[in-house]
Amino acid sequence: MPSVDVVYQKIHFRHDPRWSAITGPTAEDVVLCVACVIEMMESEDVSCVRKSVALSGVGHVLRRCPGAIKALLLQDARVCLHFVSSLLGMLHSLEDSATLEQVIQVLVHLLLELQSEQFVQDVLNDIHTKLSKQASVRGFLPAFTFLGKLVDALPALPHTLARQHVSLLEWLSLGLQYPDQELKASVCYILRRVWEVPAAVQSLPTPLRDGMARSVLHTLDQASTPQLTINCLGLLKQMLQLGEVVSVLMNCRAELPADDSSPEPLSSQHCSLPLVLKKLLLSGDEMLQVASAHCMAAVLVHSPTRYCTQFIQADLPEFLFERLSSSSEALLWSTYGCLLLLAEEPLFFSQCHTVYGIESLVCSLKDVLKLTNLEVQKQGLLLLTVILDRQPAAVRLFPSGAGFVGVAEVVLVAVSSPCLRVATHAARAATALLRLHHQSSPVQYKELKKIVGAVITRCTELPVPITTRQTNTGGRPGPEPPNQASKAGSFLLQALVCFQQACRLAEQCASEPSLKENAFTAPHKQGKDSLEALCLSLLRCCDTVLIPTVTRLCEQAPSTQVLQHFFSILCYQFTLLPSLMPLFALKLASSGFIRLVLEHQAVLCSGNRNSGLNAACCDFLLKLSRCLLSQSASSQQEEVEECLGLLEASLPSLCKRVSEWPSLLTDASGIPRATQHCLISLLHIAQLHGDRLLPEPAIFSCMVSVLCSMPEQGDPSPPSCVLRSALYLLAVYQDKRTELDWATVRSIRKALSCRPFPALYTHHPALLHFLFRYRELSDAFGPLLMTLWLSHEPQRGRLEGQSDPASGVVNPSSSTSSTPSSSSSSSSSSSSLQAVLEKHPAVALTLLRLVVSSDEVLGERAMGELRRFMEVKGHGDGALAALLRPVLLQLLQRLACHGNASNQGPGPAAPSSLPLVLQLLCLTQTASSADREMDGTEFKLLYHVSNLAGKLKANTSETLLPALNYLYCCLALSPPHCGDRAVSMVLCNTGLMEQIETVLDLSPSSSSSLSSSSSSSSPPSTLRSCARLLLSSLITLQHKHSAQVHRCVRVDVGRMVQLLCCGKRRVDSLSLASVVRLLQALLDVGLDSPLLRLEEDSTFGARQRPLQPVDGALHPLGSRAAHALVAALHGLLLQKQEALLSVSVNCLRSLMGFLHKRCPATARHVASQPWSRFLLYSLLNSGESLLLHPAILSLLTLLLQAGSGVVQWDPELEQVLCVVERRGVDKLSPSTAQALQELLIQVQQAGSLTPLSEQQTHRATAVLASLGHLVTSEPQPSSVLRQGELSYCSSDFTLNTGH
Repeated sequence: MPSVDVVYQKIHFRHDPRWSAITGPTAEDVVLCVACVIEMMESEDVSCVRKSVALSGVGHVLRRCPGAIKALLLQDARVCLHFVSSLLGMLHSLEDSATLEQVIQVLVHLLLELQSEQFVQDVLNDIHTKLSKQASVRGFLPAFTFLGKLVDALPALPHTLARQHVSLLEWLSLGLQYPDQELKASVCYILRRVWEVPAAVQSLPTPLRDGMARSVLHTLDQASTPQLTINCLGLLKQMLQLGEVVSVLMNCRAELPADDSSPEPLSSQHCSLPLVLKKLLLSGDEMLQVASAHCMAAVLVHSPTRYCTQFIQADLPEFLFERLSSSSEALLWSTYGCLLLLAEEPLFFSQCHTVYGIESLVCSLKDVLKLTNLEVQKQGLLLLTVILDRQPAAVRLFPSGAGFVGVAEVVLVAVSSPCLRVATHAARAATALLRLHHQSSPVQYKELKKIVGAVITRCTELPVPITTRQTNTGGRPGPEPPNQASKAGSFLLQALVCFQQACRLAEQCASEPSLKENAFTAPHKQGKDSLEALCLSLLRCCDTVLIPTVTRLCEQAPSTQVLQHFFSILCYQFTLLPSLMPLFALKLASSGFIRLVLEHQAVLCSGNRNSGLNAACCDFLLKLSRCLLSQSASSQQEEVEECLGLLEASLPSLCKRVSEWPSLLTDASGIPRATQHCLISLLHIAQLHGDRLLPEPAIFSCMVSVLCSMPEQGDPSPPSCVLRSALYLLAVYQDKRTELDWATVRSIRKALSCRPFPALYTHHPALLHFLFRYRELSDAFGPLLMTLWLSHEPQRGRLEGQSDPASGVVNPSSSTSSTPSSSSSSSSSSSSLQAVLEKHPAVALTLLRLVVSSDEVLGERAMGELRRFMEVKGHGDGALAALLRPVLLQLLQRLACHGNASNQGPGPAAPSSLPLVLQLLCLTQTASSADREMDGTEFKLLYHVSNLAGKLKANTSETLLPALNYLYCCLALSPPHCGDRAVSMVLCNTGLMEQIETVLDLSPSSSSSLSSSSSSSSPPSTLRSCARLLLSSLITLQHKHSAQVHRCVRVDVGRMVQLLCCGKRRVDSLSLASVVRLLQALLDVGLDSPLLRLEEDSTFGARQRPLQPVDGALHPLGSRAAHALVAALHGLLLQKQEALLSVSVNCLRSLMGFLHKRCPATARHVASQPWSRFLLYSLLNSGESLLLHPAILSLLTLLLQAGSGVVQWDPELEQVLCVVERRGVDKLSPSTAQALQELLIQVQQAGSLTPLSEQQTHRATAVLASLGHLVTSEPQPSSVLRQGELSYCSSDFTLNTGH
């Protein structure tokens, strides 16, 4: 709306300019003349419309330009007062409601802007003066409306009215007797604002205050308009906050005086507050019903015992219960509050109002719990709890099962509420419901299980941390917890109370035969709806939820109240289900319960405090210890009773913190020895089940002190159970940071020697680690300990599915059979022994001695552990190999003496140990390298193994294979300066040479007979492969060192070539690779070695006489065999197997060298065959990984060296360079880089290539230059690899470059 100048042009010219001003921003300037406004408001000639427009302009200026009108009016206070008076006069002279509303707004806004107490006083005096003159409130509705808005705008005005204008308040109170309902509503509004200020109420005269209260009650009783009713109820609620007014209203029986000015004088009508509120409660308006409930609650909070009776006698509880069917949250909350207050009076229960309303309450709660208003839910649950808690036992609320089920459903839904406060109220209701006199007939055990399960399950969802407070767990709760942790603590405490009540109820039902079995339950449902099912559910909840939760809480902040309930619950479990207590005791101990009891016994019971709790702790620890010790399969009954006697004698006086135990254990003279024994037993029992009471260093030092003091004191030997516990703790908690000195270790050994070691043995890995850590202990107890460890058989506990706790193995489930349990225990024992071997390699010597000195079963177990350790951890460990070789040599010498190996193989004393010993020897070679120094032990081993291999029969492959394998590894890895001695020692053994020849003579057709005598892990093909590799090493080393040969080995080259050509589909890759490696060794020496006697075979026409010139030059290979070998090697390359690529190229290089020396024409012919181009095409188009394989690059180099024309720049070399340039030289492996360098060098020197262009030459030169820093001239060190049972040297299967 555009701004309008507030100027009356007809009269404006005669006004002083100082009463005018231009206000507002530039775009909305408004000209205002105060004098014009005053004259317009007072003139009767000015229309109401013009006045309304002027008032609108004034209001606009007041809102948009604060201070503008104030500046004009304060030029003369008289003008300001006159302006206000003229506006007040309009409240009585105008009849237009819109204009009156504008007048009221301008007046209120003007008085706020003036901020003058005097002007406000003048306004109040003016209103009072007009009332006094008129002697009636007729026509004062606009003034009262203005006064109500002024009271809203000025917070200090109510106190001013009560203190300085009591007569005006008396006139306002008289206005309540005026028949105009709208005027009464305005008066009630003003008085309500006055009563909202406590200081103002205190300033009111008592007669005026009480008179106002009676008038308001009567006005409310006679109110017929909603506005008056609402304002009157609001005023009444404020009045009911004052106890004196409540007393007046509740005793209001007198007649109200009639008002002569009222057209309808009051005549002898009585007003009763309960009846008035009851009438409002019966109305159909929910807002009035809520207000009625609020007023009722406001009365009852002052004194329930004083006022409840009147409301109950007026039958208000009945109507309140009926209101619970409403969906209004405000009404429900108010109704719940009123019923809660009425429940303070016993008359509420004696008149059976709870029996009448319990069903309504349950139905209401079902609907309320679907809402989102948490306060309503809490209020309703609190009402249910109070009713259940205070209901007399003689009056049953749930005679039938349906009613109990309904209440149980409400509790279940409330417990699952996401709000912890609501859930806590629900747990309180559940506690009250779990009373015997609330149970229906028959008892609903199924519902009881649901309730307890829901309450306990909710404990698992509690946030961490949890803070508990000492609160009253009765029906009415204390103040709300301040934070989430306190809320969680309140719920947990209430859940414990609920659970304890459920246990108490189960005990009461068990003592009543009529309640123990439900006579009305079908037989097939007895298992689910029975007392036994309830007890099992209680135990399950206590086991899985309650114990961990309370333990976690008590570790943060111990609570006496929580512990009392908790220990009571646990005691109930032993009473309800004694048959399941052994398993329950195991769970308690594994949950850290021993430490929990001991710590809180020390904190709460020291100094003779809480003797009852102390006795309960001792009794419970004894029961727990008895269950735990009785279930250990390794414990004898005498040891259990002996240990329990120690505990029973010392526990009552053991009110010491666990942190104080070290001083008790180390003080040898200050405390009785029985107390020390008690502490050791408790530490042992706790540790067996994962409850670590003291830090590891503390326990270790304490056990050391105790064991060292035993021999010094000269006392009788401690009981075996104590000594066993001390050794166990010493082993488990051994200090990993410091070593014990010699004197301490000696004292420990002396203390342990007091009793037979088997009586002190515990099957636990820590015992191995501890005893083998110290040389003196391992020498004294090591062999016996290892014998007990290897002879240990997994035992099943006395309970199904329970294992020996001392074994350190997790108990399997009850459904697991004994076989998987035994397998798991054996696997764990083996893993533990492997860990000890890894940390203390000297233990391997003890195992090896057991092989020599023990029976066959223990010897095989010991050898199996050593073999497993060497396979997993022995690779690269030269120190371990050096440690084992001397003992292995002794063992091998001893085993070799058990029988005549020449005729019958190894003797009968250890038929299965010899292969294991030889396999261990092979495994020791995995730790060897070519640059090591062979010592005398290794030469002795080489000598004995070669002798043994020469005496074995060829069909004993399980023994012959590791023997030949060991000889091969020794020769392949022998350093250059030791190779001549090693190969000479092997070659001098003619029996070995015959053995190799025999193995090689086993044709594939005869392998079936051999397979029957071979073990599944060492097939004949593996044995032949090993023999070929050994022979290839012998050929190479004999040729290199010109060693003396005492017996030749017969070799059929033709059969090997035929095997590569025709039998490769029936032979594994390793066998093929070994054949190719042997052929390579033969070709490297030119098929001429004193070690070999090559047989001529007619397969390729080598026996034809006279020989052709080419066959003569290539004798004994022959031309056809050479071409067949080339084709066979090409075929192996086309298989593209990693194990065959490098060895095939190596053999092909040796063959080309052999051909070049014997018959260069044949070499060129072989290299230039079209088949070679097809081979290159297939290999170069099989992906980038194969294209850049070192073997393929070496093949290209080899063909170029042979002068073959099949290799050209395009496409072969072009493909290689493109891939290298795209991938980058830096990403090439060292072997690939070296092979590529040799290829490019050969490209620059080859004469078979078409002359390269300048660009091609530049590319090749650039790549070659970039390879300079990647290629090293140092050869890669050789190592031993393992495939199945065969160990082989990596250098035999690696590409040979640099030729």
